[in-house]
Amino acid sequence: MIKFDKRQSIPALLVGLEMIVSGMTQLLIATPTFAQSRFSDVQTSWAQSCIVQLSNAGIISGYPDGTFRPTAPVTRAEFAAMVGKAFPNASRTRNAVQFSDVPSSFWAYNAVETAAQTGFLSGYPGAIFKPSQNIPRAQALIAIASGLNYSPVQPVTTTLNNNFTDASAIPTYAANGIAAATEKGLVVDYPDVKSLQPNQLATRADISAFLCQALTSPGQVSAIPAQYIAGNNVSSQVAALLSSGTSIPVKYPGAKKIAISPKETVPLTLTVASDVSNSQGTVIIPAGSQIAGQLQPVKGGSQFVASQVTINGSQYPLNASSNQIKTIQNLRSPNTGSILKDAVLGSGAAAGLAAITGNDNITAGKVLTGTLVGTAVGANANRNLGSTALDTILGAAAGVGVAGLTGDQHISTGKVVAGAAAGATLGGLLDHSPTSQVVVINPNSDLNLTLNSDFNK
Repeated sequence: MIKFDKRQSIPALLVGLEMIVSGMTQLLIATPTFAQSRFSDVQTSWAQSCIVQLSNAGIISGYPDGTFRPTAPVTRAEFAAMVGKAFPNASRTRNAVQFSDVPSSFWAYNAVETAAQTGFLSGYPGAIFKPSQNIPRAQALIAIASGLNYSPVQPVTTTLNNNFTDASAIPTYAANGIAAATEKGLVVDYPDVKSLQPNQLATRADISAFLCQALTSPGQVSAIPAQYIAGNNVSSQVAALLSSGTSIPVKYPGAKKIAISPKETVPLTLTVASDVSNSQGTVIIPAGSQIAGQLQPVKGGSQFVASQVTINGSQYPLNASSNQIKTIQNLRSPNTGSILKDAVLGSGAAAGLAAITGNDNITAGKVLTGTLVGTAVGANANRNLGSTALDTILGAAAGVGVAGLTGDQHISTGKVVAGAAAGATLGGLLDHSPTSQVVVINPNSDLNLTLNSDFNK
């Protein structure tokens, strides 16, 4: 248990809190991407979300220096290892082959043997595998299509000519496999979806993208941006669209209520409570996605306005808002304590309570740190509010440095609880002016969102 004991005034506390929150804001904005990627060189990659997913699943790995090297080529042995981990339950439909250039001591011996038996890869005449040879994009695609037993349904020439401006460059032996892969949505072309570049060496990002597509079940949201998936026609783009007016249910795990001054603007992160699907039943925004935005003043109350949604580690602009919340509570009311129990207080609300008590003794039962390190600091202090705010969380996020602020108020930090209130940030543009009124928000009902414009990944 870590304990701090300092005396400080509410004005000093609020100023200190503002400084801490201001410093935290930039870190908090960057946290989702950083927290989900162990590689130092994929933050700007078009395939970042896919790479992160496959890495977390143990299908791909990086290098000892912490890099992934998304633009590096992939050898046939490396590809064999990747497909073996991606499809561990693939049936062995071929007899084992002892390749003369893959001795039993070779690091990928088992992976090569499995890939050959499951139909993902074949050798060359003379029982040669060429494990160190880099694999072209066309070979990688037909290998996956072959291992998964995909066959084209539509005329092969039509599929290839309709989707690729360089269809004539596709080797004859690869035409059927690439057509089948295209129909199944496996083909990913970056930066030009119409340019297959079949004979170009496949990069580590390319292979990751092919595998992500092969592992994405129907109805699931792909980790690959839709504009790079070959075969996405107008109808498939419409199917991925959420129309304006769609409802998004949300929840806020940080507290049961939020109480802020009518003049406060407070940044807040909400969690999507259940899957949001389009009219075709495809899940576009899965439950657990994070929605960032802010509570901001509106005439007679407050409103949450969303700006961004994070889906599977990728961020997308989101234009959505809640209804206006006009539940106003007078802090001088005798039932204030019961109303604010288990609430998050914005700094303006905290200042209002301080002014009403007359002695600036505002002590919260907890102090919320937000998502900086995923922790909450429990606070226990001597306050002259009786039961008014004993179970309150201060919206002005303090962090562990709150106990270091000086002044004439008694603050005693009791313990650190890991993982509390994940995804929540409060503080923002602090309102220091005391107020006798607060807007009381029930986040799990008042903050449900409605799209103001169409949403598409």
